[in-house]
Amino acid sequence: MKSKVNRDTQPSHLTVTHETRVRFNETDALGIVWHGNYLKYFEDGREAFGRKHGLSYLDIEQNGFYTPIVKSMIEHLAPLKFGDIATIKTTLINTRAAKLIFRYEINDQHDTLVCKGETTQVFIDTKKDLAIIAPAFFKTWKAQHNLD
Repeated sequence: MKSKVNRDTQPSHLTVTHETRVRFNETDALGIVWHGNYLKYFEDGREAFGRKHGLSYLDIEQNGFYTPIVKSMIEHLAPLKFGDIATIKTTLINTRAAKLIFRYEINDQHDTLVCKGETTQVFIDTKKDLAIIAPAFFKTWKAQHNLD
């Protein structure tokens, strides 16, 4: 019996890598990046993804939608410190649902995986109503990127 592939958890071919230098104000009293700042790094990755692939927050808003985060998961594996260069790899997870799922991996300048995580965003229209079906512009965008 063949196992069924769960298409909603398969990474797409759409990945962006973005670098940032850890700033002093991102660290805590221990001299390491405060845990909450990793969500900001994830946002940096999403913004870089959107700019590269035509799916920025402004692109989405121009089509009459917003994409609030409804779920986030972070696994901290090693610390980043002031001055470190963090590389944020952001990958869109292809899903048939009306949502955006991004997976992240953050490495330091020594290529050590320091953090990984995932966020889920839903589409809401300008009246703040949840889109149950993927918006037409997003379906078109997915078709242009060979995603089903």
